[in-house]
Amino acid sequence: MGRRFLPLLIPFSALLVSLAAASGAPAQGSAAAFVDGASHRYLRDQRDDQQAPSMSLDDVSAAISVLLGSSPPASLSAQSSSKLNKVLLPKPFDRPRAVFLLQIDGSHASAESFASEAGSIFKTRIEGLSNYATGFTDNDELVIIHSDESLAVDSGSVYFDNELTDLANWLGGSYLKADGKLNIPLESGKSLTLLLAKEADMEFASSLVSLRKTIKRGIQVHEDFLGVVSPAELIVCHFTGIKALEDEYGSADIVKQGTEVVRIAVTKAFDLLRGGYNRKIVGLVISSREASPSLVGPPSLLHISRWLEEASQIKSIASAKILVRKSLAWITGIILLVSTLMGVCLLMNMPLTRDTLLYSNVKID
Repeated sequence: MGRRFLPLLIPFSALLVSLAAASGAPAQGSAAAFVDGASHRYLRDQRDDQQAPSMSLDDVSAAISVLLGSSPPASLSAQSSSKLNKVLLPKPFDRPRAVFLLQIDGSHASAESFASEAGSIFKTRIEGLSNYATGFTDNDELVIIHSDESLAVDSGSVYFDNELTDLANWLGGSYLKADGKLNIPLESGKSLTLLLAKEADMEFASSLVSLRKTIKRGIQVHEDFLGVVSPAELIVCHFTGIKALEDEYGSADIVKQGTEVVRIAVTKAFDLLRGGYNRKIVGLVISSREASPSLVGPPSLLHISRWLEEASQIKSIASAKILVRKSLAWITGIILLVSTLMGVCLLMNMPLTRDTLLYSNVKID
């Protein structure tokens, strides 16, 4: 549990507070796509001819709450409840308790296109956010794994160069450190070439690295808690790389190529998550044409949960118990083996004369 990146546990209410904080930025032109696996389903099927329903961010947060295993807000209206019923399967005792929330900014960003190859999707439109949002209680807690925002500071370091090399290998490309170029092949046969000396290209590459690192960290955190405690887990990633390319290049081919790379990366990310979470996870991709604040703000350091410490203590106690039990099992096995060997040796070396104990009932003259 003592890794560099640790999850923070905060009340569910803090999630809604951060959502309400975004009320000043209407979500017009935004879209969302819930992503489900093929084998273990948590979402309803959506017909191709079915019109995408509209949902407010309050409705989206309520859907996230239900998927994480909590009850929907008591103040949820009947209309919002009906929307949730259209999205979620009626499985109150079978929820994934893990959600991957990916927020992508940029006019070329389309939640449906990014999620279409990642699994079965339920697409919807996002309306504006109300001035307040309630429903989560202070007693409900979850693990929130945020994307790493310190990559821009680390750019140019050996650590960041290694991350770029790993990213290039993950996407089947190459990183030329001497030239400062990152080449990523596309399905069309062409390749995206990023010149990391340019600020927009660097931000796009950093966003890709952050996406990959967030996925890996989420899987690692899940494995740390596995078998110890079972908190709800929310993985949050805010991708701003496409918007950076648009601001720099407008509608040039590099923006379209970058969008294709993101689609490939998102598909790979969902594949990794399903493997790490044993397919018990649901994704939510939200796309916005304009730059928007992160839907889930960074938790306060004051809310670092005691769960991490308790989980670490429980894991240490469990390890100690396992060690004691294994030691006792080995000692008992050795004692039984030695006793058996001694018994066999004594039987093989017994004298052939009459034993007074065996023939105690025989009268001897």
